[in-house]
Amino acid sequence: MPIPLQTTSAATPVRPAISDPLREAAIELEATFLAEMLKSAGLGEASEAFGGGAGEEQFSSFLIREQANQISRSGGIGLAESLYHALKETQGEQP
Repeated sequence: MPIPLQTTSAATPVRPAISDPLREAAIELEATFLAEMLKSAGLGEASEAFGGGAGEEQFSSFLIREQANQISRSGGIGLAESLYHALKETQGEQP
């Protein structure tokens, strides 16, 4: 008997209904971190065989940044949540 898989939609953001500026800042910080990690991993480097030329080189940073934003907004790696709780503590609020 197959086990049903639980899936979540990547388009559904993991955040509360009310927009919280601290949570948004934490998500943006995580996205920035992820963009740098993706860039370091070589995502966006043009392949020599089927490269897109100068256009690909110029716009690859936009692709990497958008991919990092999507990763972060769909749950990310947990960094945004840690940052959010740390920011809440610095303001003297309970998470």
